[in-house]
Amino acid sequence: MATPQTSRQSSYSSISGKIRMHTIQVDSVQRWMEDLRHMTEVECMCVLQSKPIGVDEDAPGELIVSAVGEHVTRDNLQTLLKRALVVSTELGKMFQRLEKRRWQRVHSTAVRVNCHVRSLIQEYSAARNAPADMQKYEKSLLEKCMELNVITERCLHTEDEYFLKSMKEAIHEILTDVSDSFSHMIDMALANEIQILIRQIEDSDNVFAISTAISNLLSLTQDGPQLCSIIAKEGAVVALLKICRQDCFSSLYAHALRTLASICCVEEGISQLEKVDGILCLADILTDGSCAEATRAEAAAVMAQITSPHHSSTQHLASFLESMQDIVTALISLCESASCGEVFLLASAALANITFFDSMACEILLQLNAVHILLQACRDRRRVDTPYSKDQVVTILANLSVLEQCTADVLEEKGIEPLLVLLNETPSSSSPSEGAACERVQQKAAVTLARLSRDPLVAQTAIQLRAVPRLIELCRSPAERNNSDSVLVACLAALRRLAAECPDSIGPTDHQQLIKPRLVDSFLLCSNMEESFV
Repeated sequence: MATPQTSRQSSYSSISGKIRMHTIQVDSVQRWMEDLRHMTEVECMCVLQSKPIGVDEDAPGELIVSAVGEHVTRDNLQTLLKRALVVSTELGKMFQRLEKRRWQRVHSTAVRVNCHVRSLIQEYSAARNAPADMQKYEKSLLEKCMELNVITERCLHTEDEYFLKSMKEAIHEILTDVSDSFSHMIDMALANEIQILIRQIEDSDNVFAISTAISNLLSLTQDGPQLCSIIAKEGAVVALLKICRQDCFSSLYAHALRTLASICCVEEGISQLEKVDGILCLADILTDGSCAEATRAEAAAVMAQITSPHHSSTQHLASFLESMQDIVTALISLCESASCGEVFLLASAALANITFFDSMACEILLQLNAVHILLQACRDRRRVDTPYSKDQVVTILANLSVLEQCTADVLEEKGIEPLLVLLNETPSSSSPSEGAACERVQQKAAVTLARLSRDPLVAQTAIQLRAVPRLIELCRSPAERNNSDSVLVACLAALRRLAAECPDSIGPTDHQQLIKPRLVDSFLLCSNMEESFV
């Protein structure tokens, strides 16, 4: 997929990891306090009946509460997520122990679940006035938890197999209800907290307050697509775009757009973006030369996200096509003027995705001298410095190479040699994501070469630059292609194209094994080769 998500994971993780950094900085006693608060002994919880620790100013418990709150749970959202994780973990354990009929463990887990749920509800109610519909769910959930306690306790006092079998089915049904109810209650609580953040963004005119609310939203988006869906449904997309349409908040544009890109990883986010003419807003930012480069780069990130091939819905592309010319022009311009690798990555990723779904984008790019700009960027390590950036470049070139004009542009720019360099791309670390990116670079470079080699001049140039030995090496040596089947198929196709134009360029043995058989037979031969064969 041609998106910048992988490369930007570290920057996203740094935001979501702030709370963990606070935890690392506290001493061992405070760490123990944190763990104790979330994982208490069943007997203690039963005695306390989940009563919250007092928070009076003069109370002895003030030290504990303030220390934990300051360093670990900076806001209600993080507290809610941490406690929800504890309950979810216990529910998962209970399902497993129920299947094994470990009744003592089942009951003790049910008691813990009951205590943790009560504690979570009481803590949240103390911090917020829960909506009426949420209070109904809380009451129902507590009743089901208590019912779970009672029914699991009955299983401790009998060995009647028939009775236990019937109880197992009943417990499983109640446990499923508890899990579903708890999940729904947490969603409602999160929605309530998200609404508060969105109101802060919409109603405040204080830049710092708005920035803090946006940061909290961004942090939440890193907890998975389910939260992103809730955030989108509660109106965050509308609120963030409203910020991006006001000149007085120009300093917040980049921050708001980065959050918007994260929300648009789900269909609900893209749908909301479409409803409020968000694509037009993004186009305005991209084409506004007075906007900071960082802001335009974040707008490009949103474009890359909403045009990702992973999204099943393409309804939003209708309004996108209306601004196609302006958007593509702005993105290739940003690629040309990018001051660093990340800016280039975001702009090129958006272009790569766009070239997949409309040939008009490819025609526009060729008119804008995109081949020259992209090949020049490949020679500039300031802009193209990772396999992820090269993946975007070669993706665009592969899609452009379908058009005849591209061949002339590549020859004019002496672009065959850079393509062959991309065939040598190897990871600099053991990172799986980097290895996968290198595979994509090799595969798409071979695909581009095969398409361009329809022109005899391209084929001759590639052969003179020793493309054939490298392609054969990639076919015969699994290690050279990181054991990738897709790279193997692309290289076989490129070899056959070159052989069709210049049969004498390939030796008899290679011709017998890699060219003459059916493609599938050559594929099976090469995919089963040991490295020692080479």
